[in-house]
Amino acid sequence: MKIAVIDDYQDAFRKTQCFAKLKGHEFVVYNDSEKDPVKFGKRLEGCDALVLTQQRSFLPRAVIENLPASIKLLAQTGPRVPHIDAAACTERGIVISASGGGNSSPTVELTWALILASVRNLPTEVNNMQAGRWQTTAGIGLQGKTLGVYAYGKIGSGVAKVGKAFGMKVVCWGRDGSTAKARADGFEVAASRAAFFAESDIVTIHLPLNKDTRGLITAADLALMKSTARIVNSSRAPLIAEGALADALKKGRPGFAAIDVYESEPVLNREHPLISMPNVLCTPHLGYVTWETYELYYSAVVDNILAYAAGAPANVANPEVLQKK
Repeated sequence: MKIAVIDDYQDAFRKTQCFAKLKGHEFVVYNDSEKDPVKFGKRLEGCDALVLTQQRSFLPRAVIENLPASIKLLAQTGPRVPHIDAAACTERGIVISASGGGNSSPTVELTWALILASVRNLPTEVNNMQAGRWQTTAGIGLQGKTLGVYAYGKIGSGVAKVGKAFGMKVVCWGRDGSTAKARADGFEVAASRAAFFAESDIVTIHLPLNKDTRGLITAADLALMKSTARIVNSSRAPLIAEGALADALKKGRPGFAAIDVYESEPVLNREHPLISMPNVLCTPHLGYVTWETYELYYSAVVDNILAYAAGAPANVANPEVLQKK
């Protein structure tokens, strides 16, 4: 099989231990991202399978219909495929194999890296020291501050526990199932949605993106936040209503944001309004990006490719396609 690997920013796939299991297959690897459906399809001519890393590229019907006829397998890291038009794939006879995933620890760690870097002004102080200056800012301590965790799932719970270790007051919000788990673990649940945003010194968001959560955080929510508060998003950008965060930051509520995710990625040449704002810390979607996570993600991809090559597709997200074979 000829396999195309797209959006492999660090050329990571070929550096994993599991890659050796695909010996004998041909590869073409793209370290950039192509968003034009026609150009995207042309670069994949002659390929049989496509490796997708998380949701780095969206494959709506327009993209699927421009894929070369030779593509018969999409091998996706993780079990979620909301970014792929499964019906269009089924019509084209393309199998979507999706399984595996990493653990929540890297994103928990990145969330706290964003929080700590922002409250202690680390980017500013590092840059100033390299420029020959010494101590130009004073940071903000976390002990006694209120940490608001929106959604107490695998990642949210990890973030909450670290907040508790720092001596913060941790308050949670989310659906009933989420808040019930928080209470069971001894964490406080906010009296109301409004109180959650108004009383938190730091709000951190840990939700999956779907039709129910898109735009869930509104301009009205952000307007309730303190001028000294900050919001952290290491989940998905569209969880916050389009344009609401930049507008809120310009108005000063919240006073600061630390962001790892964007509506369209990758963000190149500073082409995003948040990057140029002085009260925002931006990182390039590093949440899950560790070698340990890549090994977990790509091991599942490799197994699914081998299963398909052996004539026994596994972890098929669009099982209807198998009836067309």
